[in-house]
Amino acid sequence: MTILVTGSAGHLGEALMRKLRAAGRPAVGIDIKPSPFTDHVGSINDRDFIRKRMPHVQAIIHTATLHKPHVATHPHQDFIDTNISGTLVLLEEAVAAGVASFVFTSTTSTFGAALTPAPGLPAAWITEDVAPIPKNIYGVTKLSAEHLCQLFFRKRRLPVVVLRTSRFFPEPDDSIDMRSGYVTANAQANELLYRRLDIEDAVDAHLLAVERAPEIGFDRYIVSATTPFSEADLDELRRDAPAVVHRLFPEAASLYAARGWRMFPQLDRVYVNSRARSELGWEPGYDFRGVLSALGSGGEFRSALAEAVGSKGYHDTVFVDGPYPVSG
Repeated sequence: MTILVTGSAGHLGEALMRKLRAAGRPAVGIDIKPSPFTDHVGSINDRDFIRKRMPHVQAIIHTATLHKPHVATHPHQDFIDTNISGTLVLLEEAVAAGVASFVFTSTTSTFGAALTPAPGLPAAWITEDVAPIPKNIYGVTKLSAEHLCQLFFRKRRLPVVVLRTSRFFPEPDDSIDMRSGYVTANAQANELLYRRLDIEDAVDAHLLAVERAPEIGFDRYIVSATTPFSEADLDELRRDAPAVVHRLFPEAASLYAARGWRMFPQLDRVYVNSRARSELGWEPGYDFRGVLSALGSGGEFRSALAEAVGSKGYHDTVFVDGPYPVSG
């Protein structure tokens, strides 16, 4: 099975190409930027370019996108062109070529305003049943692309699995307060409790989705590290997250103190991956327990694949006030 990977110069696209090549599986990487993992340079909006890549392709993993960090630097039309129109071109050419499996990388950002309950309310328990309320053009266009995917299953019987991934980038947070209050490793270790994913696990979920898409037909799955929390913890997580963490992991306090790390004072949401685990057969290997084990042994809590892919950034420009400008 030859797999076409869009966005092969990006974090996830490169990780997928690395994994596929290492396994000796036929794969073709495309991106608008050249890279060691990009076989053909071109735009997903260029229909002729896409059509020329389709012979012998049986599956598409569509990771190429404009991201949230681009909201402050790119006009809305660019998001529509890339995230919606580009996805439409791929879907149409996939149908024309008789592709058997299409996997679309979406984002938990589609949930938008649903992720932050009003003050005084418990943290949100985010499952696939939560209604998205996108709060910026990134979320709007990713959700629109999801709807296109669903339409192509309903009307053209193209098997599509949508994966709403939580954050897996290694770059510092886009929040100045977060960057000034927590070193990056501390913040990202905390996030594995409720809103982060190691890129190794992201790759595994995508490859499982390729295999399962013909049987599934169409569905959406949240792909995030397995949380140790339950719904019974939500009220206290919003008020005093360290108390919940230290109750579940008594060793966390001393391990964090040894590094000068801190837990976030409160959490506003918890991503739930149970459907992806049960229906895709996905078994994520990186979580907060792994963080504590690594801290205890002096090792690295991120995967070797995450280390190999490393940081890429999102812009060619270097910004004075942070890794990228922030917009809503």
